[in-house]
Amino acid sequence: MTAITRTASYALMLLSIAGVARAQERPYFVTYDDHVEERGEWELSVLSTTAKARDEGTRYVAPWIELEYGVTSKWTTELYLESTTFRGDGSAFTGWRLENRYRPIKGEHLFNPVLYIEYESINEASRIEKEIVGRGPLPVEPIRSLAEQHANELEGRFIVSSWFGNLNVSENFIVEKNLSHDEGYEFGYAVGVSWPLRGTWDGECRFCAGALTPALEVYGGLGTTGADASGATRQFVAPVISWHLTRGSMFRASAGFGVTSSSDRFMFRVGYSIELE
Repeated sequence: MTAITRTASYALMLLSIAGVARAQERPYFVTYDDHVEERGEWELSVLSTTAKARDEGTRYVAPWIELEYGVTSKWTTELYLESTTFRGDGSAFTGWRLENRYRPIKGEHLFNPVLYIEYESINEASRIEKEIVGRGPLPVEPIRSLAEQHANELEGRFIVSSWFGNLNVSENFIVEKNLSHDEGYEFGYAVGVSWPLRGTWDGECRFCAGALTPALEVYGGLGTTGADASGATRQFVAPVISWHLTRGSMFRASAGFGVTSSSDRFMFRVGYSIELE
């Protein structure tokens, strides 16, 4: 069984044992807004990143699943399982992540802060691109070699989300530290803007403008404190469209474009999220 097949099997197993509730997943892929799950609510997302690295890099597909749970009304925790396939080079399971988000202030304010910390047990073949940090292009060694280079990492984010009616503007500042190697700190950012096409979705129509939420993300690296860092930072501009299929599910798609010499030429993402009872 390939890494991609295993990832898909886990997702289907979880879907088969759960009911459906109301979906509230954020419309972005990299940027986080102020949304946290209600206490006791579960959410399952199945996503994938497909990209083409520049120059001698190869095309890859990286699927992953997210299982999210509302521990309290302010605290959400999330488990990730990820894998990747390099075209013409094979597949690998690339690791797991445990994420926690805490929203300290209830209610809606001009600025809604969220604190984020994530532990990552992954290898160098990881390609889900959930965050872009540091500088320089992705490594281009064969997948077998990259999968043997394991790392434990800690990622923190300071998230600020603002609402102007139905318009959302969210900013993330990212700091990442490799706990397995002395590489200094890596920095990154993500900014997202989204606005439903027609007010608030009423949950009744599927094929109408109200079910669609366009968004735009801009994200990339902000350098590193490591002395051995070289190359330009990776920067992306990515239009996103979210489609509420039902009250309990949402489909997302994004086409990202690299704008620096170290960035992947393109980055296509798709995702399906469903609230579980």
